[in-house]
Amino acid sequence: MVKAVIFDMDGLMIDTEKLLVKYWMEAAHHYGYDMKKELALRIRSQSADITASMLRAEISPDFDYHKVRELRIRLMQEHIDKYGLEEKPGLGELLDYLKGHHYLAAVATSTDMERTRRYLGSLGRIQYFDQIVCASMVENGKPEPDIYLEAAARLGIGPEECLALEDSPNGVISAYRAGMYPVMVPDLSQPEEDIKKLLYQCVPNLAEVIRVLQELELQEKPVTIY
Repeated sequence: MVKAVIFDMDGLMIDTEKLLVKYWMEAAHHYGYDMKKELALRIRSQSADITASMLRAEISPDFDYHKVRELRIRLMQEHIDKYGLEEKPGLGELLDYLKGHHYLAAVATSTDMERTRRYLGSLGRIQYFDQIVCASMVENGKPEPDIYLEAAARLGIGPEECLALEDSPNGVISAYRAGMYPVMVPDLSQPEEDIKKLLYQCVPNLAEVIRVLQELELQEKPVTIY
């Protein structure tokens, strides 16, 4: 029985993945590194240690991950300060449904706690969540399952009782490894065949998650025999 929905944040609830890709590339180019868009897409939601190793292997052995990341964060924040944040279609409708139907809700994000609270607070959405878990709170980030297992534990339920919403392949792998129902809401890319095999469903927007929950509710409803 599904009792909770656990949300990724960037690219899933908030339209920030396009900014992450844009400013990873700009920050890398600023320091003389040639980062292609395809590589910037591949590192979405991935833990810092895995990302750093990947970038050194694929761009340059001397790729300074922390220096580039620091500039990426600054450039992205300047953009947000100027233009604000946009939430993804259907978020409010889904959050209202969860609240009205007594589901638990949590956030499992690779973004740090300060920015997570600031982003969700600026959109007036933070009060909808019972727990927020960030990568810094667990030993291993996505695609390892730690962050989703921690979110379930903090909600006081088992991972098999959770629907996990993700927009990126690394996030889907993390949720699948945790033993949850992974549902993908694609943002910058559609799932490849290897990711499709891990999904419970793939839907075009967050409002469609309501249909997924309703289908699960029907499956879980006990049959009354007269």
